[in-house]
Parts: sequence; C-alpha cells; structure tokens
Amino acid sequence: MRVSRLYTSADLALGKQLELDEENGHYVRTVLRLKKETEIILFNGRGGEYLCTVTEVNRKAVMININKWLDRCVESPLLVTLGLGISRGDRMDLSVQKAVELGVNFITPLLTERCVVQFKGEKKPQRLLHWQKIVQHAAEQSGRTTLPELSEIEHLQQWVDKQQGLKVFLDPYAELTLADIKPIDSQVTLLTGPEGGFSNQERDIAKAAGFIPVCMGSRILRTETASLAALAAVQMLWGDFGKPILPIMDPSREMQ
Repeated sequence: MRVSRLYTSADLALGKQLELDEENGHYVRTVLRLKKETEIILFNGRGGEYLCTVTEVNRKAVMININKWLDRCVESPLLVTLGLGISRGDRMDLSVQKAVELGVNFITPLLTERCVVQFKGEKKPQRLLHWQKIVQHAAEQSGRTTLPELSEIEHLQQWVDKQQGLKVFLDPYAELTLADIKPIDSQVTLLTGPEGGFSNQERDIAKAAGFIPVCMGSRILRTETASLAALAAVQMLWGDFGKPILPIMDPSREMQ
C-alpha cells in the first residue's frame, strides 16, 4: 500500500498529536483525500521520519497522531555545496529540484555578470520561497530525511571567499576533469554559471579564491545540464552512487 510522505517544519515527537499546517492540511484533505485511520509519514528535515495516523479530517483541520520513529538515512557521505548561477524560470527550478534528488546539502543562488534575471521589490523573497518549496517537495519525493539548506541570494564575489573543501567551478575551456582531482575531508563545493557562463573576470575571481576549473567533456552543456552532470559525477566518484538503494515508502505527492 502506498503511504504518503510529507515535509513539515513542526517539531515531531512520539505520542504527539499534531494539527497540520494549512498547506499540508489542504493537500491531505483535497488532493490525497486521506481518510481517518490512514497511515502517513512525516519528516521535518532534521533526520529520520515518523509513521503517523490521520485521526481527524474536516474542513477546519487535519489532525495527526505520531506513532513510530523510523531511523532511516539516505544521505551521501559526501558533503556537497552548490553555488548555482541564477538562470531563467524553469531552468532554475529544474536545477534546484534535481540537485536535491542528487544529494546536494547546501544551495546558494548566485548573481553573476551574465545573470539575466532581475529582482525588484518583493521578487527576491518570492523567488526564494518558491525555490524553498521546490527543495521541500524534492526531498519528499526522493525519500530524503535531511532537508538541504537553501541560502539567501548572494553575489558570486562574496560567496566564493567563504567556501571550504575541494572547490571547483565548471568551465568548458578547462583542461582538468573531476577525475583528475580529489575531495578534501569529504567536502566538495561546485560553482556553476548562468546562461552564457562566467565572464573572464569571474573566472579570475573564482581562481583567486581557490576554485579549480574543470570541464565536463568536450561538449558545451546548458547551465541546467552542467550542474546536474557535475553532481552525478561527484556522487559516482566520491559519494554513494553504486551503492544499493534502501527501500522507502512510496511517496504519492507529485512534484510541483
């Protein structure tokens, strides 16, 4: 039987009765149409998850009883930080969504010279909230129990100086590949550009901050392809690709 799996920011504890927030309550009531006594899995992104039971469903509230702690982890041993040059619309959404599925731990949207997206007025907090929802839904779908951290939008120059571990940026003109280097203390920081890539000045800034330019083969990749290819490559080289997949409850929420 399929068991729905939902993220909540609420504190979770065995034996606790919880009223779902408005968004999750609406989803359970009108989309999943779950009935009383139906099982559901909740997680709050802090590790592990809880097997719960729906105890009440009505137009005012959806109540949940927390029954069992499930000590389950699907996190990679590789700690991955992604500095993601902001691209337009669906490309950025896709990059964030798939990065979560591929095991990224930290994502920072970056403003670069060739970024064509403009943030005026309330657009910046609105976009961050939109991307945060994508992170949450991707974690639900992929079975992750630790929620990746989405940071505030930053300028590339301020971001590069704060990074640690093996630091690489994707550059189609580079001579090295990921196979030529090794992670530091199981940490990798990836820097990827927007449409049009990095300017020469940004390449120099990244190099001065210790970032190593690497190429992803002889073909020019779109921005959304490059970041995902790099994430898959580092998980294969140093992460958990190639290991057996742990069984998880089949989530029923479609990605939005």
